[in-house]
Amino acid sequence: MKKTLLILITIAFVNGINAQSNSSVAVANPNVEGLYATPSICAKIIRLELSKLNKYSVYDAFDMEEVYAQDSSYRNNCLSKSCLIEFGNKLKADYMITGSYDLLANKIVITLKMIDVKNGTIYKSGLREFTNQEKELQRMTEIVMKEMFSVPVNNELVDRLKFDNDIIMKSNVGKVSNSGPRVGVGVMTGSFYEYANRSTQQGGLDIFPAVSMIGYQLEAQYVGTDNFSALAEFILNVNGLEQGKFIPTLSILNGFRFGNAGWEFAFGPGFTLTKTSTGTFVNDVYTTNNEWDDIWSSQWDPNSSTYNEHMQAPGYTDVVDQMEETLDDRADVKGAFMFVMAFGRTFRAGALNIPVNVFYSSRQGGGIAGINVGFNVTKSKSTIGSGL
Repeated sequence: MKKTLLILITIAFVNGINAQSNSSVAVANPNVEGLYATPSICAKIIRLELSKLNKYSVYDAFDMEEVYAQDSSYRNNCLSKSCLIEFGNKLKADYMITGSYDLLANKIVITLKMIDVKNGTIYKSGLREFTNQEKELQRMTEIVMKEMFSVPVNNELVDRLKFDNDIIMKSNVGKVSNSGPRVGVGVMTGSFYEYANRSTQQGGLDIFPAVSMIGYQLEAQYVGTDNFSALAEFILNVNGLEQGKFIPTLSILNGFRFGNAGWEFAFGPGFTLTKTSTGTFVNDVYTTNNEWDDIWSSQWDPNSSTYNEHMQAPGYTDVVDQMEETLDDRADVKGAFMFVMAFGRTFRAGALNIPVNVFYSSRQGGGIAGINVGFNVTKSKSTIGSGL
């Protein structure tokens, strides 16, 4: 008895599926407002996504031409339930589907409804708000259609296309630019510390080994989701103005921003202008101040016409260290590369962003460690296709 009951249930279930798959559906041209897509294109998208579900026999555009030829009003103005029922009866379709595609401010709203022609009722309906990415109309329609028929939807696809009221940071939905001015301070380390403290007569800067930093950061997001963003950052700084020095730097960093708190890590190369010379530190020279000291001697020393003459001058008689290249403010200007690492967080107050970063700029023999702070105001979000 149980086996017989199970067989009957199985047969009924299979017949129900076959009955549904044999049911016919026709798509009337939807209403379209504010988009470049035409009603006929949107109808083709609906037919395509409906056919992919493999649940119904879907009328194509040619199956409907005969009715259109008899009454052209069905082509663009058949949106009400009564009209769809009448249209469906003429087509001899079991169901009719139509809806609307509307651009409202910065979002696209898709509404679909499915009419049971025989019973004269709304069989299924669906509505979704999406971000303004018209090129993704087909995927938007896929989401609405699958939700109407209780078919699993790719959650990542939904997250990328859904409309968010908050500022969003998504690779193909929108982005936030954190570009803006930067100010900070850096402390010199290693050979830079010695270079800052060295007297100008020996090619040093003769300044306090900490410099101000004033600059501007340009930022471009190239990939991201709600909780992760990858950034290209271009930072131009001018250092040391408060001590009468002009030390420009340009850094090109690859940055990663995590979570709603805006934690960020960045690294990349930098470029600056520098002055170096080849020479030595002469150990324990008896100076004019009656003190023993280490003196930097190079071809740029003003006390001799050439480096060789200077090295043979009286007083330079002790052991000379190995020849090396070091910073020398008397030398010619040339370019130099460095490596920059930074870690920080962006604090937010409404539309105001305040990025705070600690950094280390490294070169052979030393570098600069410091902190900088910036600010910018998020005015609007833009699509990836619209440029930076």
